[in-house]
Amino acid sequence: MIAWGGLHSKYVLYYLFVIEILFMFTEARGRNHMRADPQTGNLGSKGGKGGRAQAQAKDSYKWIALSNTTLGILMASLNANIILISLPAIFRGIKINPMAPSGATYLLWMLMGYTVVTATLLVSFGRISDIFGRVRLYNLGFAIFTLASVLLFLTPGTGSAGATEIIVFRLLQGVGSGFLFSNSTAIITDAFPPSQRGMAMGLNQIFGIGGSLLGLIVGGLLADVHWRLVFLVSVPVGLAGTFWAYFKLKETGKLTSHEKIDWLGNGTFAVGLTVLLLALTYGIMPYGQAKMGWGDPFVIAGIIIGVILLAAFIYIELHTKVPMFRLDLFRIRAFAAGNLSLFLSSIARGGLQFMLIIWLQGIWLPLHGYSFEQTPLWAGIYMLPLMVGFFLMGPLSGYLSDRYGARGFATVGMLLSTLAFVLLTFLPANFTYLPFVIILLISGLGMGMFAAPNTTAIMNTVPAEHRGVSSGMRATLQNTGMALSMTLYFTIIIFGMMQHLPLTMYQGLVHVGVPAAVAQQTANLPPTGALFAAFLGYNPMAQLLQPQVLHSLPAASQQLIVGKTFFPQLIAPAVMSSLRVAFYISAVLSFIAAIASYMRGKRTEAVR
Repeated sequence: MIAWGGLHSKYVLYYLFVIEILFMFTEARGRNHMRADPQTGNLGSKGGKGGRAQAQAKDSYKWIALSNTTLGILMASLNANIILISLPAIFRGIKINPMAPSGATYLLWMLMGYTVVTATLLVSFGRISDIFGRVRLYNLGFAIFTLASVLLFLTPGTGSAGATEIIVFRLLQGVGSGFLFSNSTAIITDAFPPSQRGMAMGLNQIFGIGGSLLGLIVGGLLADVHWRLVFLVSVPVGLAGTFWAYFKLKETGKLTSHEKIDWLGNGTFAVGLTVLLLALTYGIMPYGQAKMGWGDPFVIAGIIIGVILLAAFIYIELHTKVPMFRLDLFRIRAFAAGNLSLFLSSIARGGLQFMLIIWLQGIWLPLHGYSFEQTPLWAGIYMLPLMVGFFLMGPLSGYLSDRYGARGFATVGMLLSTLAFVLLTFLPANFTYLPFVIILLISGLGMGMFAAPNTTAIMNTVPAEHRGVSSGMRATLQNTGMALSMTLYFTIIIFGMMQHLPLTMYQGLVHVGVPAAVAQQTANLPPTGALFAAFLGYNPMAQLLQPQVLHSLPAASQQLIVGKTFFPQLIAPAVMSSLRVAFYISAVLSFIAAIASYMRGKRTEAVR
């Protein structure tokens, strides 16, 4: 049972109030709301006969479509990162010890399970939507996501049972997110004329990427009150969005309802990508006496099987009459270049927020006097310049790309990202905040310049009947890149800590009076455990040192060891050396993405 039930009635009233306001708003804007003509498929107003009424209805509908899909993407992207900042409160709430052997597994699944499921299902959902209807499956995604949010809020278990329940419900959220992501850009592209798609995509992408940044702030604020609120926040939004989409969105684009589903291609792709991502995820976990799991037979077999299945998938798609993954679309230069630059930028940037959160929560904030309980909230607040830069540039670049084309804006955006990563390598562990603000602002501006123009350029090049699968392909590459990014940077940081942490920790413990033999044993802390302790804002020293050892030390040494700064100072050299390697790799990938973006060619006429 939830011990704070006095809040329940207030939340129910809050849901009803939000839903009522949204319905009043949409009714006020859409009293002459259009329906799709059963004969022509064109939009017209209720009872409106004439070109003018039809044009007004279509103009009204595009804003309804943009508003609802933006709400859906905001909710899905916010939940991708809201848990990133909230994990310390969640672990405390369900009574999970982050230093326990299973703690790292639970943490990884809570972090990456959502992204893995979403990435795996996007193309399949996009293709199915082209056949059965984009709006219909988008609505289903909203409903599934809302149901999963309710289940997460009501998670009954604690300990291992509670962690497993949260993981399963997060996977269900990922299914709903897959329906939302795979259809939102296609619905917008169907609703808006080519001359306004950049502006519409710009607004949608602002709330999409902005939602992932906003998740850090919202997660920090809500987790500071109660961890269940992190999941509750999506429920009223999800209920309102589900009913709003059901009553207001209509199918307006071309569908391929006469085509069959490529079940073999769907299955091969889903299983291959899932097995590969699972193997890569477990590769960063300890295996036996090894600090990492790349020698684990399951990991090796998973990588081999995943690659073989994905290769078989490509062969199937090249030889089937109705492919799920339209590989022929990559013959379109702008489509191929745009997706390549998106994939590379996702690998470069997907782990950025995670790396910065480790830096802030595990090192910088404790060194500046913040308690470990305060670090999640303040880590989100200190990341605000990233969101500000994105919000400043996102809508402007989308609007201007409608007039001048996407190539220049997207290319300069990736060059700014390259610059930001290079500048991050020069910051010390205990940096002053102003340079950090400037770098985050540059990074946000780069994200804003790239996101909307690139998405619009990709969607403008494809035939109308393939917009669902194209949207799914784009989102799959983006989410797969983000999952690969997390795995890559986890590996880099853990490998760096394997090299540097034991000696640093041994010397630090001996310096404060811990016996050499005890210090040697404690210094063998698995780097995964040390990394996750830093990420969760948790000082493990009191747990690692036996009470009799700790109590045998002078009072000043005891206070230092269990205080705010000792553990961050120990791990800072190892973490920072690894972060700099990760930042250099991200800079190189961003620069290659800029080249790919430039290679898309000059502006071409958009497909209507």
